[in-house]
Amino acid sequence: MAAGRGEFFRSLMKGLERTPSQPCPERAHEFGGIEKLGVGRGKTGQCKTVMKKRRPPRKNSPGLHVNMRVVYRIQETKTEDSGKNYVESLPSEVLLKIVSYLDASSLFCISLVNKLFYQLATDNLIWQKMYVAEFGFQTWTPKLGIETVEVKEEPEVMAHGHWKKMYFRGITHPGLMQWRRELKDVCPRMGLPVQIKRVLRTLVDWELSVSDCFGQTVTLELSQTFLLRSSMTICWSDCCFPKYRNIRSIQLYGVRKPPTVGCRIKKSRWRSLIMAQEVTTHPHHVLGKDRLVKLIFLSPAFIVGVWRGHDVVAFIMVALHFHRLVERSLLGSPVCAYVELPTTPYVGMSDPNFGLHGYTLHFALHNTVTEVMSAQFDQLSCHKRQIQGGLVELKAISECELSQQRPLSGDLRLCWRSKTQEGSVESCCWMTLTLLDEFQKPVWCVSAPSGNRRVQQNSSLEGGDENFLMDYRDREGAVEMKLIWLKQHQQFFVVSLVVHVAVFMVNRHFGTEY
Repeated sequence: MAAGRGEFFRSLMKGLERTPSQPCPERAHEFGGIEKLGVGRGKTGQCKTVMKKRRPPRKNSPGLHVNMRVVYRIQETKTEDSGKNYVESLPSEVLLKIVSYLDASSLFCISLVNKLFYQLATDNLIWQKMYVAEFGFQTWTPKLGIETVEVKEEPEVMAHGHWKKMYFRGITHPGLMQWRRELKDVCPRMGLPVQIKRVLRTLVDWELSVSDCFGQTVTLELSQTFLLRSSMTICWSDCCFPKYRNIRSIQLYGVRKPPTVGCRIKKSRWRSLIMAQEVTTHPHHVLGKDRLVKLIFLSPAFIVGVWRGHDVVAFIMVALHFHRLVERSLLGSPVCAYVELPTTPYVGMSDPNFGLHGYTLHFALHNTVTEVMSAQFDQLSCHKRQIQGGLVELKAISECELSQQRPLSGDLRLCWRSKTQEGSVESCCWMTLTLLDEFQKPVWCVSAPSGNRRVQQNSSLEGGDENFLMDYRDREGAVEMKLIWLKQHQQFFVVSLVVHVAVFMVNRHFGTEY
């Protein structure tokens, strides 16, 4: 069927490119020759083509041959016509038929090409069919407290683009957008919505799409979810993964759950792109391993568990911070992630060190299920002279202040579970950070895995204790945490915790120019 459509379009393009007055190639043998006269003998911009056709001798003059010239005038084909857009010359009915096979995200993309494609991509008939196919009814009327749909006839002619607005209005139905009101109640201590866990359980599912180098894509439904205080961990394990060396990209989507009342959705649910990772071109490293699996970290948040010695994927895990997670899971598109609107910079501040003090840090270390450290640090600050390498340094725990140092309440390990096996990898865990400004607004939020590696021995400490370092870096900042393993107590002890925030993050948030 695809080959037939290709032959049709090739024939159509040949017919459009052919000059109307040009004779068909099949009849060229009927003419004795084609002679082109100069442009000067005809009108400007035209040429004469003289075709000689030999006629048979008349009966009354057997030895006499008469030549008759048949002259045709054709318009000279200009060189700039070769770049003509023949797609736009197609009838509007044909173009509408072609465009009707696109989905909502593709229609939105082609509407930005030019005016013609904008008119095609906002056609009422196309969007009406998409609306009916998605929601199963013609119109809806929201009622307070009742998520039902009222069906009625609308014989009047709708304005151009009406059904497109109705489609996206249905996607963001007030019954589904009730979470906006629920997320307004923000915890002053954490800077995160109080009801975010309940909203996530009610409205959002997550899907993982894994594409291999052969062009095949596997869509994986959610297996396990673990919600903590300020982040969540999602794991896909009971699936048929491609081999790790064949994986080309990984995409994480938030999927809108169907409404519990009056669900009439017929097609697949709306998907919002949260994160896309190119495996073949993005750097990665081994985070840790045990006797069964090795953990490969794909920055910024993916962990791929691979069976040792087999190159077969056992599970894929990802950590997501709660900050704007509902918006990222619902308000994006299948091809474009949700982009947070820029915050309005603070103005009218006369403080010369504005944006360098009054920070609050919420820091947590946790395995897949439980937390091994959770602490809050208030009134963090930095002097202008401490800004180095484009980073603002904020010390939460200082090596010189023994009173600030604290132990961990558990072991540093990352628990995993596959379809048939389970285990834990030592010396690695999840790190979750929430940095708030003096007005309790989030400045930098991240949740990512981190490994615990041994560093050079500190001679100032007695007892032969070992020193370790956990760190994380991205373009928005960095975290460095130093630990000591106390052999006598068989416990880790945090002796230093420093957070570095990129200067451009501070300038963008506060409207400063450091």
